Amino acid sequence: PQPEHLLIDAMKLDLPISQTSIIKGDANSLSIAAASIVAKVTRDELMKEYDQQFPGYDFATNAGYGTAKHLEGLTKLGVTPIHRTSFEPVKSLVLGKKES
Repeated sequence: PQPEHLLIDAMKLDLPISQTSIIKGDANSLSIAAASIVAKVTRDELMKEYDQQFPGYDFATNAGYGTAKHLEGLTKLGVTPIHRTSFEPVKSLVLGKKES
């Protein structure tokens, strides 16, 4: 079922649902704080699975952040389907391949 109202941390979503944007929402709303924890734990578990599917990027440790090992994996192995191509340095790697 669709929610009746959204509490959102510091932004507005382009959705046709009633919503309240709360600055520092994770500090000022128990609901947002709890959702933030659930999202982080879910992301961390997903990154462990991705680490098995895409070895060489150190996803289990870096959770997708641009650490030295992650950047080394990108340089040696290239971009995976889970990399967001709108972010640097992934964007430049993708554009570089298209120009070659």
